[in-house]
Amino acid sequence: MSIYIMKGMLAMPLNFQVTPSGLPKFEPSVAVNLLNPNIVVAVAVDFSSGPPLIGLYRSLDAGANWTDTLLPIPPGYTGAEAGMVAYLFPNIFIISAHVFPGNENGAVVIYRSTDDGATFDPPVVINPGYGDYINNDWTNITTDNAGASPYLGHVYVTYNRQYNVEFNARSAAFYQRSTDGGLTWDRPLLLSNIQSSTERPEPAVDKYGSVYVSWIRTGPQTPAFFIRRSFDGGATFSGDILVSNITLVPNPLPVPGYDFRILNFPSLAADCSGVPSTTNTLYAVWQDFGQGYSNILLSKSSDFGGTWSAPIIVTDSPPGSQNFFPAISVSPKTGLVVVVYYTNRLDGFNLDVFTAQSSDGGNTFTNSRLTTTSFNPNVGGGESELIGDYIDVAIVPPNSYISVWTDTRTGSLTIFAGVPGGEA
Repeated sequence: MSIYIMKGMLAMPLNFQVTPSGLPKFEPSVAVNLLNPNIVVAVAVDFSSGPPLIGLYRSLDAGANWTDTLLPIPPGYTGAEAGMVAYLFPNIFIISAHVFPGNENGAVVIYRSTDDGATFDPPVVINPGYGDYINNDWTNITTDNAGASPYLGHVYVTYNRQYNVEFNARSAAFYQRSTDGGLTWDRPLLLSNIQSSTERPEPAVDKYGSVYVSWIRTGPQTPAFFIRRSFDGGATFSGDILVSNITLVPNPLPVPGYDFRILNFPSLAADCSGVPSTTNTLYAVWQDFGQGYSNILLSKSSDFGGTWSAPIIVTDSPPGSQNFFPAISVSPKTGLVVVVYYTNRLDGFNLDVFTAQSSDGGNTFTNSRLTTTSFNPNVGGGESELIGDYIDVAIVPPNSYISVWTDTRTGSLTIFAGVPGGEA
């Protein structure tokens, strides 16, 4: 049992079921209205109607209760996945997703809401795919709400372009920006080396509106975490900057009975607070197998991404446990760093979500259990090939958070949310 100390009182974490159980839901993302933190919007891949679509889930009470619906897809497409959601001042939520008619032609689409997620405009394709030559997948999105930014209102989308899919060829990190709150979009930029393969790039914005895009190179060269940075609102980028070489986590994890897919995604966040000791620190997190089991590593930069600290382990899990799918967020008010991750630390098989939190700029971390019930990743007792490829966390200002993950405690792949006790 995990106990949190919040404001001098003992409090238990709270878990809420976001989606109905039944047909699968996975790959959740969450965003919070910074001006009214009671308003929370989440998305996930949702099979409720048969084909995979983007499920939209909305809470007006900080995650305690949720409504759910399915977002439409453009004509000519048959499914959607890899949805991510971001918030933009004052009442805008923007969703990116990958839509497809099969294992090819994958396009990046944008959904936009200007009424706090109550309704969304029809999807807009911002980058199409073409047969098995180009498949644009694994989208990600962030917005510029930074206090000192001259680019306030910019939106940045990243995605993984898989090319010559028929021959299992390589993939590259691509990026696009909008300078008008997601209404129109610039042409895409290629950021990674096309002689390498990458997985799911992720963007971040610092206090001054500088843009950073991260990705993990999975081969054929040494696996590594890279970023590129922009000091002109995402118009142009520097060359590659190495954060760290990494040891990829095997797929599947080496636990008897595990068969679910494991990919190696980066997570990146910037401290936009005004706290003198931590402001503008960049944090990069990833899962790493260098110890012979999967653990969560963090590196940080205090010079706008130019140089990076030696990686540290942020978990306190026992050796041999598997810790994976990290996601990071940083409070724009206090600089609190929150990393969420799956772990089998409690019994070596069933999964939980834990958080690693730092209030001193990522120097030290305190780990706590967020799930109130461990769950079996093999839905219904049999081996499952997919529990999604990521989970997510968003800050609830000033100093709390909400996380979303795929859970099987109901007997099916279901989205749950968790908050520290006493915060909902």
